Amino acid sequence: MASVQDQLEIKFRLTDGSDIGPKTFPAATSVATLKESVIVQWPKEKENGPRTVKDVKLISAGKILENSKTLGECQSPLCDVPGGVTTMHVVVQPPLEKEKKIINKPKQNKCVCVIL
Repeated sequence: MASVQDQLEIKFRLTDGSDIGPKTFPAATSVATLKESVIVQWPKEKENGPRTVKDVKLISAGKILENSKTLGECQSPLCDVPGGVTTMHVVVQPPLEKEKKIINKPKQNKCVCVIL
């Protein structure tokens, strides 16, 4: 059986101040898995929800967490109190495809010809 220290209770704070969770995760859980959990639990009534792991950034103790890291590797001794709930902030990035389309859109040259 895993000890209490091997389990972390986390809630995810959305930009509007609402929360997802708290939920308990093993310390070996990857940040990418946490992001998948956020996507699955995202409130259906909220617009602009994330569709992929790449759409989500998780911030804990002022640091953006890397997908390849585990919860245990991301723990902060100052912020994560054993037995307490850790709050991670969720930032959803807008899809880059729309921005690329705007940037790559060919510009039309307008010529004004004046005949004298």
